Amino acid sequence: MIVAGEASGDHHAAALVQALREVEPNRAIDFFGATGANMRAAGVESVVQSDDLSILGLLEIGGALPKFWRAYKLLKQAAIEKKPDAVILVDWPDFNLKLARALHRRGFQVIYYISPQLWAWRSYRIHSLRRDVDLMLSILPFEPDWFAQRGMTQVEYVGNPLAGKVHARYDREEFCRLNYLDPKRPIVALLPGSRHNELKNILPPMLDGAALIARDHTEVQFAIVVAPGRSPDEATQIIANRKKHPSLPATLKIIEKQTREALAAADVAAIASGTATLEAGLLGTPMVVVYKESVINWLTLGRLTHPEHYGLVNLLSGRRMMTELIQNDFNGKRLATEIISLLEPKRNQTSRLQLRELAQRLGESDASKMAAQRVLAAMGQMK
Repeated sequence: MIVAGEASGDHHAAALVQALREVEPNRAIDFFGATGANMRAAGVESVVQSDDLSILGLLEIGGALPKFWRAYKLLKQAAIEKKPDAVILVDWPDFNLKLARALHRRGFQVIYYISPQLWAWRSYRIHSLRRDVDLMLSILPFEPDWFAQRGMTQVEYVGNPLAGKVHARYDREEFCRLNYLDPKRPIVALLPGSRHNELKNILPPMLDGAALIARDHTEVQFAIVVAPGRSPDEATQIIANRKKHPSLPATLKIIEKQTREALAAADVAAIASGTATLEAGLLGTPMVVVYKESVINWLTLGRLTHPEHYGLVNLLSGRRMMTELIQNDFNGKRLATEIISLLEPKRNQTSRLQLRELAQRLGESDASKMAAQRVLAAMGQMK
């Protein structure tokens, strides 16, 4: 059984499914669980389609509770009926930790892939992880020590699944040709996140920043990159609501299904904190890491956060390599100032060198294969 609930988790879960089949090519392994598009394409039987369950925020989660409760009951019942050899939970802690408790109490072996970021928030959850998880597979190198210091020793680092795997399908010239941009002019990529509420809260200040830049730097082009699973119409509607802005850039493009190509082509990117910040780092694209919640969510959930850094590139490097603008620090003026500074050739080149060094340190470990080997070893099925 394998359960993932968000776009990045679905991607990593599908890669793990493929790796499990490659590690044991002569063994028929059946998978079922909560799936996104990638997992379904990998042949995982869908008990629950998790595409519509990627929600963040108290009010939003509250309104969707019936959906979550139904998904929880369906998955628990499927596990009881099918009796899987292992339950693999991928990220998605708000849902998966509850499922882990229910299934572990019934004697199922629970393996957690991509550990909850307790070092950033809700560290008290370590009590339930120690109790309900038999093996945790981490993708951040500092996590095993962090957990061990708090009494949880069943944590292993398997490498980062993006290391050595992030490449653009085509170069800047081709990207510009396909999207009617000028490769000789600066390009700023805007990545407002993969959830609807992230677009609603993050894209408007990004547009404000783009408007300020366009006022004095008419040569700069902007590409709004729509995350997989999101409709371009969502971004179009937000832009339409900002049309009162007289200085929105004329070169504002909406890009879909070309995330890595847009990042590789961009001179600078503004990126909502998440997996995309590491993708940009591995592609060597200087960035500003941003995030903004609704006021009520920040005053409630935000108080539970206590990370030293938000961006993955900063977390992995152990220092503030890239500027972070979070909540009240994130507005159009601050963003415009940072982007203009990053477009300056000397700083841009320095940032690219720093990101290249980070990518070299991460190497090209095959995290999916390593995770698959650990899963099978834990199940006692390695040959």
